Amino acid sequence: MQTRLTINGTPHDLDADARTSLLDALRNHLDLTGTKKGCDHGQCGACTVIVNGRRINACLTLACMHDGDEITTIEGLGQPGNLSPLQAAFVKHDGFQCGYCTPGQICSATAMLQEVKDGWPSHVSGNLTGAMDLTDAEIGERMSGNLCRCAAYPNIVDAIRDAAEVKA
Repeated sequence: MQTRLTINGTPHDLDADARTSLLDALRNHLDLTGTKKGCDHGQCGACTVIVNGRRINACLTLACMHDGDEITTIEGLGQPGNLSPLQAAFVKHDGFQCGYCTPGQICSATAMLQEVKDGWPSHVSGNLTGAMDLTDAEIGERMSGNLCRCAAYPNIVDAIRDAAEVKA
């Protein structure tokens, strides 16, 4: 099936089986291997990417469903020597151990901070007045779809809070 995906601002024409997941299209057809395959069942968040401003699990959606969509992967958030604020905060706060979940954590946190900025409510605190109001519980709730087997959660929370303060 022919599909046009715009990934990190660059259009890509994909000719793949209609059953190809977005994750497999990114990794196996387009050589964008920053997005990781963890559980392949939507339970770990290692494959989180941003589609049209919303975070999704790339393993749970078909590539052909995103014809014409704007997709941002970890490769589109920053580059060596020019890290995004979240990437720099993850380095500063040692927000990773093995690093396998880090691309999904950073993509998810990037979209989550935009959700907060846009006033999206959560189950913990409802609407926030700004990123400065993020508590540990709020960040934990909003990031609950991203697991870290190394349990670097305190450092991940510190990195997100640091980046939120930079954006505020």
